[in-house]
Amino acid sequence: MNPVLWTIGNFEIRWYSVLMLVAIIIAIIMVIREGKRFNIPKDFSFNLAFWVVIFGIISARAYYCIFNIDLYKDNLLDIFKIWEGGLAIHGALIGGLITLIVYCKKYGVHPLKMTDITVVPLLLAQAIGRWGNFFNSEAHGSATTYYHLKELHIPEKIIEGMKIGNTYYHPTFFYESVLCLGGFIILLFLRRYKYIKRGQLTCIYLMYYSVGRFFIESYRTDSLMFGGFKVAQIVSIALFALGLIIFMIISRKGRFEDLYNEGVKGPIRF
Repeated sequence: MNPVLWTIGNFEIRWYSVLMLVAIIIAIIMVIREGKRFNIPKDFSFNLAFWVVIFGIISARAYYCIFNIDLYKDNLLDIFKIWEGGLAIHGALIGGLITLIVYCKKYGVHPLKMTDITVVPLLLAQAIGRWGNFFNSEAHGSATTYYHLKELHIPEKIIEGMKIGNTYYHPTFFYESVLCLGGFIILLFLRRYKYIKRGQLTCIYLMYYSVGRFFIESYRTDSLMFGGFKVAQIVSIALFALGLIIFMIISRKGRFEDLYNEGVKGPIRF
């Protein structure tokens, strides 16, 4: 696949950058829209999203480079070439979460309320952003055959896009994109459930994505490694455990206590 969308003089505009930008814009719009249901000012939601995106990208890149230090130690300037790929979602989650907590504490907004609002569009953004890996011919899995991919009912365009050299590879970027899109739809409905509690959407996101990512990562051939183990699988286990523990604690509260949709005026709609 050609990673360049178009060229203006010596300046290249890459699919990876464009798709990331589209994903971020859509996510911010959805966060602002959902925040309005709870009378959260637009300025607060936008400013929060802005700083979460900035520090999320920085953390995602730092996370990736730390575990690939041999690729950058001789040319540190390559660290800044994020348009070539190399953003780790787990790094973005860590940096974005820390930023969100600090910002919410500063302005007296409950952090779990904002994480609940954020995780739904986040999954959609992840689903969109993964297609940047397709155009960069990265984040693919192990070698396979054309016929096996056809048996999985994968679109022809994707199969041929994952033919690198003369070898076909598992389109793990596609598996994860479908996983995230499915999670987005599930959470979109769950957040309108009358008795969903504050924090539970965040926990479901952590558990759902972690399980899917753990198994998808087993196909990846370009995983970040630490001590012979895949970092993404280690982090996925930790995040799943965290989500499960918090979910169980929240579930012990009364049925009408700390509801996510508490304070919304009028009927609950999409």
